[in-house]
Amino acid sequence: MGKRRSWYAISGTIILVGMISLAMKGLDYGIDFLGGTEIIVRFDNPVQIGEVRDAMTKIGLNKPEIKSFGSDRDILVRTTEQATGTTTGDKIRQGLDASFPNNSHIVTKEDKIGPKVGAELRRDAFWAVFWSLVAICIYVAFRFKWIYGVGAVVALFHDVLVTLGLVSILDGFTPNFNLEINQNMIAAFLTLVGLSVNDTVVIFDRIRENQKIFKTMGLFELINKSLNETLSRTIITSGTIFIVTIVLFSLGGEVLRGFSFVLTIGIITGTYSSIYIASAVVLEWSNRAKKQAKLID
Repeated sequence: MGKRRSWYAISGTIILVGMISLAMKGLDYGIDFLGGTEIIVRFDNPVQIGEVRDAMTKIGLNKPEIKSFGSDRDILVRTTEQATGTTTGDKIRQGLDASFPNNSHIVTKEDKIGPKVGAELRRDAFWAVFWSLVAICIYVAFRFKWIYGVGAVVALFHDVLVTLGLVSILDGFTPNFNLEINQNMIAAFLTLVGLSVNDTVVIFDRIRENQKIFKTMGLFELINKSLNETLSRTIITSGTIFIVTIVLFSLGGEVLRGFSFVLTIGIITGTYSSIYIASAVVLEWSNRAKKQAKLID
């Protein structure tokens, strides 16, 4: 706990940079949330993004998003243009056939989402994360004390903001590194919330046990003792999950990249926040309450 203010500064800096990136760059929403048509095409030979863009311009596609999807042979074409049935998808395929007659290609994935469904999914995703945080706050406050619930939720907000900021910063860092917000990534954020609060509850439980045993020990020393006693368990548990997410990130392919990236970063931030954020909030509140009590006396 003696180093907590240094870590406050580090966390604050990361979150600030992430918020600036979110304000300036925003997030890359997938077709799940935007609505429209998305096609992933695999060519036999590498193609240039500019060539694909020219092909889409020829067929009059309205401001398509075109980018590499894992390799120079895999191209993602996304448009918010709406049409009945598979009209837009057929239009894209015909344009590619006409512009690349000597470079065979196949469609590996095609999705079509209506604008109303996309808006509903965005709203539902937000409320899913929000209500999960509220439920966790109530649970931890009921099991311990309300300030412990506040500490847990502050730590969870920290984890979500840090991870979301890094998603915004690193999305498109290289042409083949895409971190779009889709339903898989929302599932990863919810999983991150559950994993992070698990570590926090274990630490809080040890603090509560030690308070009964070491009744004369100050809270500062008590929290440090509890953290040290649970540290090996935290590292082993988080470390094994981290190994799995690294393997998933490296070998899971482009479709699972966003999901595995969020979990990989989330395991790091979740472990860190359980120690330096959640427990520190409890300590700061206790110190403030003692100061106010002295002033009253």
